[in-house]
Amino acid sequence: MFKKPWLRWLLLTLVVLAVVLGGVRWMKSRSADQAAKAAATAASAPPPVLELAAQDLQQARQLVLSRVLDVSGSLKAVNSAFVKARVAAEIKTLTVREGDTVRAGQVLGQLDTTEFDWRLRQAEQQAAAARAQFEIAQRQLANNQALVAQGFISPTALQTSASGEAGAQANLQAALAAVELARKSRADATLTAPIAGLVAQRLAQPGERVPLDARILEIVDLSRLELEAAVAPQDVPALRIGAQARLVLDGSTDTVAATVVRINPSASAGARTVTAYLAVAAHPALRSGLFARGSIELDRRSVLALPLSAVRNDQAQPYAIRINAGRAERRPLTLGQRGVPADAGAAREDWVEVLSGLTAGDRVLAASAGLVPDGVRLKLPPAGAAAVKAPAASANMSASPAASKSASATR
Repeated sequence: MFKKPWLRWLLLTLVVLAVVLGGVRWMKSRSADQAAKAAATAASAPPPVLELAAQDLQQARQLVLSRVLDVSGSLKAVNSAFVKARVAAEIKTLTVREGDTVRAGQVLGQLDTTEFDWRLRQAEQQAAAARAQFEIAQRQLANNQALVAQGFISPTALQTSASGEAGAQANLQAALAAVELARKSRADATLTAPIAGLVAQRLAQPGERVPLDARILEIVDLSRLELEAAVAPQDVPALRIGAQARLVLDGSTDTVAATVVRINPSASAGARTVTAYLAVAAHPALRSGLFARGSIELDRRSVLALPLSAVRNDQAQPYAIRINAGRAERRPLTLGQRGVPADAGAAREDWVEVLSGLTAGDRVLAASAGLVPDGVRLKLPPAGAAAVKAPAASANMSASPAASKSASATR
């Protein structure tokens, strides 16, 4: 039929191309129809809903916020003293040990007095000899005064006798002073308590020879204890005498009241911190040397506040995720000072003042809810499940497990 072979092959190629193009067009049309149906189905289906637990909710509240300063340090007794050896001698007896109660002036021990007894006896004998010389000088002066009156001796001899009598009297006074010094050294061998309190340390034992000023016992008065707390220089201007504090001892859950009574006028040379002294109220668990930590209340104000755990900082400006008409809404925040609710009691959680971005009563998502995109639908917990966190209980509820929330697609 075709006289030229290439024309036959050309027609055959055109037919194949037409078939292929038709098939491709049919496939595209079918894919477009399927995509349109899927889009229509997705548009008609409700968006995903994030189901929340009661622990995932926080609320902005108008409350009294206390600005506090965290402190820590060691407890020290206001009155403490070391019983020292006032003379060098051997310890003969010690009648108290650690933990014993002593009163001021109580005899606690005795040093060996053999050496001091002999020194006292020597001084007394020297004083007796000086007294005898003084009496001889007195009689000689009286005799010479009578002889001068009768003209048997010259006035110069009388003056010599008077000078000898004065010298003998001075020697007697020096000898008597030596006696008193020896007697004092003898008395210093008796160890007495300078203050009332408890024996904290026994630094020497009977039989030891101690040098002058050696420490033998330490006595502390636990009726008055103070906490020495290091305060950063930037916090010192806000600190004032009379500020109240609450302390917790290491190893104990009981809180102890304290009051700022003194502030050191100088900063420490090494750390450049200022030491504040807090008088601690009496408590059976208090001991000198224990470590305590707590907070000093600097001031309190009525402000709009939000738990610090609800503030998110993964962007340039802090924000909170507010629940608005059942959806998540990001609200940029302007924050003020941090603190704790004045009525929080032992449940201590940090809150922060909200200057702008929220109003009182706004509900926001806690950190336990995770990162929630803007506009996501939210399913709130039943009204009877649990209340939104109050300040006094926020610390116990802030650590909600992340597993309490679940995202579920409906219909």
